[in-house]
Amino acid sequence: MNRIRVGDLAKDLQMSVAELLSTLTDLGVEAKNADSLIDISTAQAVRAVLDKGHPEVELPPTMTVRELAQALGVQSTQVQQKLMKVGVLAGLNQQLSADQIERVAYELGYSVRWTEAKEPEVPESARPRTASTGGPQPRPPVVTILGHVDHGKTTLLDAIRRTNVAEGEYGGITQHIGAYQVEVEHAGEKAKITFLDTPGHEAFTAMRARGAQVTDIAVLVVAADDGVMPQTIEALNHAKAANVPIIVAINKIDKPEANPDRVKQQLAELGVVPEEWGGDTIFVPVSAKQRIGLGDLLEAILLVAEVQELKADPNAPAEGVVIESKLDKGRGPVATIIVQQGTFKQGDAVVAGEAYGKIKALIDDRGNRVPKATPAMPVEVIGLSSVPNAGEKMEVVKDERTARQIAMEREQRHRQEKLASQRARVTMKDLSRLIKEGEIKELLVVLKADVHGSVEAVRTSLERLEHPEVRLRVLHAAVGNITESDIMLASASNALVIGFNVRVEPEAQRVAEQERVEVRTYRIIYELVEDIKAAMLGMLQPVIEEFPLGKAEVRAVFNLPRGTVAGCYVTEGKIVRNTEARVWRKKDLLHTGKIVSLRHLKEDVREIAQGYECGIMVDGFSDFAEGDLIECFEKREVSRAGHTITQRSATVVS
Repeated sequence: MNRIRVGDLAKDLQMSVAELLSTLTDLGVEAKNADSLIDISTAQAVRAVLDKGHPEVELPPTMTVRELAQALGVQSTQVQQKLMKVGVLAGLNQQLSADQIERVAYELGYSVRWTEAKEPEVPESARPRTASTGGPQPRPPVVTILGHVDHGKTTLLDAIRRTNVAEGEYGGITQHIGAYQVEVEHAGEKAKITFLDTPGHEAFTAMRARGAQVTDIAVLVVAADDGVMPQTIEALNHAKAANVPIIVAINKIDKPEANPDRVKQQLAELGVVPEEWGGDTIFVPVSAKQRIGLGDLLEAILLVAEVQELKADPNAPAEGVVIESKLDKGRGPVATIIVQQGTFKQGDAVVAGEAYGKIKALIDDRGNRVPKATPAMPVEVIGLSSVPNAGEKMEVVKDERTARQIAMEREQRHRQEKLASQRARVTMKDLSRLIKEGEIKELLVVLKADVHGSVEAVRTSLERLEHPEVRLRVLHAAVGNITESDIMLASASNALVIGFNVRVEPEAQRVAEQERVEVRTYRIIYELVEDIKAAMLGMLQPVIEEFPLGKAEVRAVFNLPRGTVAGCYVTEGKIVRNTEARVWRKKDLLHTGKIVSLRHLKEDVREIAQGYECGIMVDGFSDFAEGDLIECFEKREVSRAGHTITQRSATVVS
């Protein structure tokens, strides 16, 4: 391995040996004096840490040459000259990729911190003028029902619809649009509740990820007989992440094996404590099948909604969130929205992401055309140019021409971002062919660091790690804090996210917990590399070895109603029930199977030692003969702790 003296490195870094030794100690690198040797990769890592880096500049991932020059305060010709060095001949209005932007910025003395790409807001000038408003008014709550797939979520939703549709109009409901409203009696008055019928946690998360906080209350459905299941915990985490009140509906209480108290205890251990136990979560026992407790559940929802004081201004500029969208053969693009502010009316010009149009029709959850849609009301919108994504914000603008212009600008921006991330997308495509064939496994890493030098140093150190059975690939490496997009990239590719001298953005932390993406941050490169070595070792395929236990000679054969038993004498070691056995006849292997029965005299025993007689039954074998040999063994996983991950040496040019 090529090494460098600490004294020589200190000279290169223009610092004293004592200062460098102190820094090396902080980094966990062993060095005693100026003559101590450290490997080249460690020296490069030290350089990265001690390098103050270039001044940082925040830039978007797509820019033109002119925009980049203005952002860096240089002439456009300087940017073009730096691009020409890497073989890119660019005009002033040419869009640059993220790699090109970062390269030019670094060449001109800057490190890049990428700014988050956000959907531009519809400007106030594009919104229609509204009459003087009466201010916010109470609105119905929007409720999402979450839970394990087999715990009765769908049945509960159907039961609520049947029971509470105004005046028994269930037969009039002709279509399912992803959301619906029910009307109930509450405090002597009629009150409405909007239920969001999501297809699962994914849609719930997708809307939140786009900043669309639709849900006011989450109802967690847990079966009284099954109790808390892994998907229940996942659903609970999604509800907690949305930061909305949770009501627990303990379903299937009509079943004989129902145990509501066990459900309460399990959820209390997860931090969801019932009110009667001193907590602040309402638990409602229900039976969707027998329609027991549905009124109590609806009452609980309205009580929680009262505390929240949910309000919206029906006269404000109209806004809503797309919760579902599809392309209908007869009606064209159709978007189901929940109205959040204002009132949508037939004839309004709207924009939702890259989709725009004039509302031709509004359809409620019963399939009826309605002239308008007020806050918290779910409706289908017909008349859009294309199908918007779930989670997009739909807004009313002053005219269709304005809507078209905003949508086209968004489309162009998205296209530019797509081109800029082309390299990352190609890598993602490669990831879909994860190395399943052969014995080689792959550890994928998303790397973020504070300065460009740190990125390169850490990346170089990681990419030199080697093992015959595991290899490491840095999927994405960039400067800046760990963001939500880094987490989603890691989630899609089963990658590990590593940060060096950076922090995890709050939203990224929440998404990481939801997506179960492991995020590790470090301030010492040595610890980072050692941890990754340990992670690679953890991916090694376990070695299974056979350990002989004993041998027995067949001296008699008994054909019983329950199977054939070999009467044996243990000649070596011991024979153990439920372990593997081989049956030999002289030099021929007849069968390999599990010892399913082991008896001494008339008693079942777990094991029998040398010098004793026993009766043995082997799974799947009955053709025993006197003189056969039964060889007993067990399989064990052998620790691979002795294996090491090696690090290739850097090439030193003398």
